[in-house]
Amino acid sequence: MPARQYKDFFSKYVRAYNQGLQGQPDTDLIRSFFTDHFLAAGPDDVQTGFNNHFFSATLKKAYSFYQKIGARELNIRNLVVTPIDRNHDMVKVYYRAQYSPDGAPIKSIDFDVTYFMQQGESGPRIFAFVSGDEMQTYRDAGLAI
Repeated sequence: MPARQYKDFFSKYVRAYNQGLQGQPDTDLIRSFFTDHFLAAGPDDVQTGFNNHFFSATLKKAYSFYQKIGARELNIRNLVVTPIDRNHDMVKVYYRAQYSPDGAPIKSIDFDVTYFMQQGESGPRIFAFVSGDEMQTYRDAGLAI
């Protein structure tokens, strides 16, 4: 899939994320970016996810946490597409997030997430992602304990 189509996909993903930061998470929309079953890998574990009402509840809890630490906006700095085969790609997305807890000066944090994408009849969807130590990043920035 051309990089331009992934830019469109992740631009929509980020718009949905930012909408959630404003207190109105559309969990159905966010879930539409994922396959029915997916993998989430962080620094300490790998978890399987199911795209169901439990995922919606997890998303709502995550947005509550992000609001608590002052998350304001997420933007894409760049993305790099690596084809795997005809139906799968790896997309590394470089983000910049803005935080302002309790009206403090804006802090910008750069991070990246690697997504594994599956091409289906309805377009691309995320079947796995790998992220760094999100909580340590927040602690290092003084946003979380």
